[in-house]
Amino acid sequence: MTTTVPALGTRTAEGSALQAVLLDMDGTLVDTEGFWWDVEVEVFAALGHALDDSWRHVVVGGPMTRSAGFLIEATGADITLAELSVLLNDGFEDRIGRALPLMPGAARLLAELAAHRIPTALVSASHRRIIDRVLGLLGPQHFSLTVAGDEVERTKPFPDPYLIAAAGLGAEPARCAVIEDTATGVAAAEAAGCQVVAVPSVAPIAPAARRTVVRSLEEVDLPFLRGLMTEMR
Repeated sequence: MTTTVPALGTRTAEGSALQAVLLDMDGTLVDTEGFWWDVEVEVFAALGHALDDSWRHVVVGGPMTRSAGFLIEATGADITLAELSVLLNDGFEDRIGRALPLMPGAARLLAELAAHRIPTALVSASHRRIIDRVLGLLGPQHFSLTVAGDEVERTKPFPDPYLIAAAGLGAEPARCAVIEDTATGVAAAEAAGCQVVAVPSVAPIAPAARRTVVRSLEEVDLPFLRGLMTEMR
């Protein structure tokens, strides 16, 4: 993971209780949730199996060990988890090499956070090889820290990735705003004690305590994120 952490004194603007912003990647910043499903469909078709479209909601947003393991069990495909992981990562890298669309509002939000020197982390269940490819488009300078799914013992929906990111930025989890697009990611962020902004991509997410649901990142800016912390007081 990258570890370029800003000095403590630059963590937050004067008068703001917001200490850091932690962002998911697939489906949140880049429009790639559909890419993963398309690759899974193609790989299993080559293995002689058709995937049921209803399974998409089961595998979205989770670690590859969970999603790939579920698909192997559901189809009975004769392939190991390690072998399937390689095929899925290879297929996904090929896809993003051809096109990698940003979600609406993503570029503007990252630029705004950087301009105000808000410590920002990229926290994804994707593997490091995938994150590093995507960072080339997003701009590594926008993130003080990145956490990959294959670098933590327990990834989403466990809180570990977000706890690691908050600690790496010297921030209290309760003073971190997390932006996520799936129920799995939301569960991880809430278990870590963070304030959550949900931007649903594939499946609906209901509002709840410490969780605000928006339709698009175009609705999210720095005053909005700071307002979430003000509501805690």
